[in-house]
Amino acid sequence: MGRVIAVLGAAGLALSAVPLQPATGTGASLTAVANSAWQTDASVLGLAVAKGKAYVGGRFTKVRPPGAAPGTSQTTRTYLAAFNQSTGALDTTFNHTLNGVVWSIVASPDGSRVYVGGDFTRVDGQVRNRIAAFDTATGALVSTIKPSVSYRVKALAVGGTSLYFGGSFGLVNGVARNRAAAISTVNGSLLPWNPNADADVYAIDAADDNSKVYLGGTFARIGGVNRWAVASVNNSTGALLPFSAASAVPLPSSGCTSRVKDIETAGNRVYFANAGDGGGCFDGTSAADVTTGNLVWKNNCLGATEAVTYVNGWLFKGSHAHSCPGGFQDGTGAHFLLLQNPATGSLGPWFPNTNAGPPTEVGPLVSATGGADLWVGGDFTKVNGIGQQGLTRFTSLGPGAKPLGPALPTLSSTTPGQVKATVQTSLDNDDIKLTYRLLRGATNTAVATTTANSTFWSRPTITLTDTTAPSGTSQLYRIEVADGQNPVRGGYSTITVR
Repeated sequence: MGRVIAVLGAAGLALSAVPLQPATGTGASLTAVANSAWQTDASVLGLAVAKGKAYVGGRFTKVRPPGAAPGTSQTTRTYLAAFNQSTGALDTTFNHTLNGVVWSIVASPDGSRVYVGGDFTRVDGQVRNRIAAFDTATGALVSTIKPSVSYRVKALAVGGTSLYFGGSFGLVNGVARNRAAAISTVNGSLLPWNPNADADVYAIDAADDNSKVYLGGTFARIGGVNRWAVASVNNSTGALLPFSAASAVPLPSSGCTSRVKDIETAGNRVYFANAGDGGGCFDGTSAADVTTGNLVWKNNCLGATEAVTYVNGWLFKGSHAHSCPGGFQDGTGAHFLLLQNPATGSLGPWFPNTNAGPPTEVGPLVSATGGADLWVGGDFTKVNGIGQQGLTRFTSLGPGAKPLGPALPTLSSTTPGQVKATVQTSLDNDDIKLTYRLLRGATNTAVATTTANSTFWSRPTITLTDTTAPSGTSQLYRIEVADGQNPVRGGYSTITVR
């Protein structure tokens, strides 16, 4: 939703006194190992990264360091906080008091401002009816951005000199604007843009060139014209534009209501996240061509998708997917963080996970990037099985996830001087293709090597053959699996060579 890719400065890559190196053993652009980040005491609903900081909004009123148990080592931050992009630590210089929940945050293209939308009506005691802006250099509240919005602002996007916003409101500055409106980022004045949605707008984003604006939500009409849940509109008037890709979202029925929850534009593609009510109802993602409006692909994973973010040539998504056609099926649990190939929608090599917590029990709800990282917010309380509430982040730095240790190989020797070792492929949370070596004896002499693909839903067996085994001797064999940086060895099996 209008996420800004900011350039990391040289200092921004240092996570410690000795900078970590980019992971070479990952198939994706980010490792599946979560980096250190502060936590919140309730859900994160809005995220944006700009000028070396991650701006975070939501239902929380306290934040705490990584590793701190709930209710301990807390610092007050009422619905809005900022964190260092490189370390994940609290930015103590950014401290504002809001009187209501923050639902959305977006940064300006140059990163000089962040815009915040939600339920609040005051910021530091000053009137700000559901929208406020902050200067990222000083942290100060911007005096010229203060429209009076009558009810909740759920989504924000910046295109050119326009701040587009959507939600549940009906008036802006006393003028009718049903659930979608725009103001000038120059002076804060209300703009003529008026899509006139008949129900809530949950998501909004402008094309990278601001040629058009995309809306998502639960509406059935835009400007009096039938258009369910997703629309493309003119960037200056809000008039409905042709958009054949809208067919990806099924019309509501007694057994299915699917609505768009997030929108991400990247170049000539626009990506949509859907959540459906009812068994088998569309919960997945889709992609459309910005120029033509045609559907490029549709992925039918089941389990509501709440957030999509494009990072380094991959589409990262937050959902509670429990079944994906062509991939995993029901019975494997919920997979809250996944990766998709933006060209096809197919699943990619990245499998970290969270859980889901109160009040929504959904898991990840929002994500954003600073160009080379991924920040994820939501109602989760664990990341990769470790306590971490509300907020986490992933980067390309560090060694990446280690492969699962290989099992003991099953050995056979039916040909003189040969030993065959069969083993089930291993798993790695940020790789699908792994390298296997057959090691012989206490000296771990490599006698065979192969590569194979595996995922948690498909783990084939492989066979490696030692063609130089000494006949008539007893030999030890083990398997080593590596992802390019993390070699892991299993235990020994013994056999007498024929």
